[in-house]
Amino acid sequence: MKAEQITDPVAYHGEGPVWSDAWGGLRWLDMLAGDVLSLASDGTVARRNVGTVVAAIRPRRRGGAVLAVERGFALEDADGAITSMPPLWNHDRVRMNEGGCDPDGRFYCGSMAYDQREGAASVYRLDPDGSTAVVLDGVTISNGLEWSPDGARAYYVDTATERIDVFDYDRERGLTGRRPFAAALPGPDGLTVDEEGGVWVALYNGGSVRRYAPDGGLDQVVDVPVSKATACTFGGPGLDRLFITTSRENLDPGAEPEAGALFACTPGVRGVPAREFAG
Repeated sequence: MKAEQITDPVAYHGEGPVWSDAWGGLRWLDMLAGDVLSLASDGTVARRNVGTVVAAIRPRRRGGAVLAVERGFALEDADGAITSMPPLWNHDRVRMNEGGCDPDGRFYCGSMAYDQREGAASVYRLDPDGSTAVVLDGVTISNGLEWSPDGARAYYVDTATERIDVFDYDRERGLTGRRPFAAALPGPDGLTVDEEGGVWVALYNGGSVRRYAPDGGLDQVVDVPVSKATACTFGGPGLDRLFITTSRENLDPGAEPEAGALFACTPGVRGVPAREFAG
């Protein structure tokens, strides 16, 4: 299957797509510009700057959004006002990178060192009461995180490991029992999960998105006509379109002119609604 280009190359480092009916459709990120992008029904793209870096976004149950910014979290109210929360660290060596919400309405985001130093990063959790916790440390490039349709498992990528891992999950114990799910992947990045439990992962420098069945077997590949596919999500009124973000980070000027565009395909399976932050 091949993905089709649906926008101009509007992002330098496109990331983090999320579909929410509460937003009226798709939002994604130009991460290193600190911009949230949104796709209108006529195909036009709006852009809003929310900081120096915006790493992840999810809808809030009360309206608006929760965001991961360079050094922590921020909250967007239903009227669009943004409140930054206290930073989680006070140096410029590490930034947030990718995240998601668990079935209990808590928001997670993992980090990475700007120099990609091994083991320098962590995964943080923001609870609805505003408290934060470290749920995983010793990470290198924290990336995709999403839960199975029944909420009993969570799939996670630390890109440096070249694999997808799976955790068991429940509210009290959190993420436990980490183990490999799919290995030997070239540059695994953002991921999403479909209603059948299939795991779709974008391959940075791999020019594709792969679907892994619930047993970990590879069973579908979507070709993307640029090398740096970064993340994917299901959207559209029926959640039957797979949207794919791309990047032109570290590409030579003039190389891959479509890089940074948004792509999409209809893979024959539906996604699940985006989980919302309960705070």
